[in-house]
Amino acid sequence: MLFHVSIEADDPRRVAHALAELWQGVALPFPPVGIGSWVAMADNKVGSTIEVYQRGTELREGVGEEGAYGFPSNPRRHTATHVAIGTQLSVDEVFAIARRYGWNAKYCRRDDVFGVIEIWVEGCFMVEVLTPEMQREYLENVTVENLAQAFATSPAAVGA
Repeated sequence: MLFHVSIEADDPRRVAHALAELWQGVALPFPPVGIGSWVAMADNKVGSTIEVYQRGTELREGVGEEGAYGFPSNPRRHTATHVAIGTQLSVDEVFAIARRYGWNAKYCRRDDVFGVIEIWVEGCFMVEVLTPEMQREYLENVTVENLAQAFATSPAAVGA
């Protein structure tokens, strides 16, 4: 089970508020990782959280018993990292939030197995949002058995 993930943004406060809105949760300042960091928290049983750091923040290993700490570095706008989150909102409500924040959003099907709404946060970070119907499709189809079977026949698996 995934409890939290961290991402970077040009405007962590604004991004955290938008993500919290998709979750019908809350956005809060998050000082442990540096000035300007925020979190979006879902109001769910597991405390799902997305930590939003200032773009360019790197996490570094602490010394001894000290935990990880944030370190300013060179910012990157694009990365392979993305997240998929569930929402209880409708498709129209999700699109309305993306429009309000000025972010591109579109409906996509993944290998004709399940649908997602891709939201391009600040034009460079992809958040896949799944409405309740999309979540049902995802959970019915994205299983270890189904993926193992699909990937076993892919050209990439042959070279492994």
